[in-house]
Amino acid sequence: MTVGLLGGAFDPPHSGHVALAREAITRLDLDCLVIVPTGDPPHKQGETDAETRFRLAEAAFADLDGVELSRHELDREGPSYTEDTARWAAEVYGDAVFLVGADEFCDFLSWHDPDGVLDAARLAVASRPGFPRERLDAVLAGLRRPDRVEFFEIEPRPISSRELRARTARSEPIDALVPAEVARLVAELGLYRDAA
Repeated sequence: MTVGLLGGAFDPPHSGHVALAREAITRLDLDCLVIVPTGDPPHKQGETDAETRFRLAEAAFADLDGVELSRHELDREGPSYTEDTARWAAEVYGDAVFLVGADEFCDFLSWHDPDGVLDAARLAVASRPGFPRERLDAVLAGLRRPDRVEFFEIEPRPISSRELRARTARSEPIDALVPAEVARLVAELGLYRDAA
């Protein structure tokens, strides 16, 4: 059984996240995709509390078959390091594949124990057409187990959670950029109105 894992703050989740999940299930022949919202991300300060982000993620991925959400990072104490989650996933699911975008992968060597991540799980990197291959190769060259990394291409979707928060703060619509239930929750809960 091959299980994919997609982590992130999901603050808010958007159509790009959903497209990545859908594409990964098909392209990587996953038996299941586990969405893992971050609890206490060590590298950035969250805009929204973890429980609300979990609700948003539930709403975003509700219509995808073969997808489940995990509270692992929300319910554990301390910062949420990918290496810890990878070890947990290996114990629970066996063959685990972490999904990351190409831009995230370019920073992979600065993550907490990147080789430890690859000891526990494989990495599947979603790259867009035309992304500079030399940037990806430079990261591979710094890894002890580059054979644990695979790449697949997806169509680019220039959406970021940061921009969605800014649009909401400016009272601009986000309906076309997020699943309908996410847009409804953002409005109902009054999220991001004071975003910088």
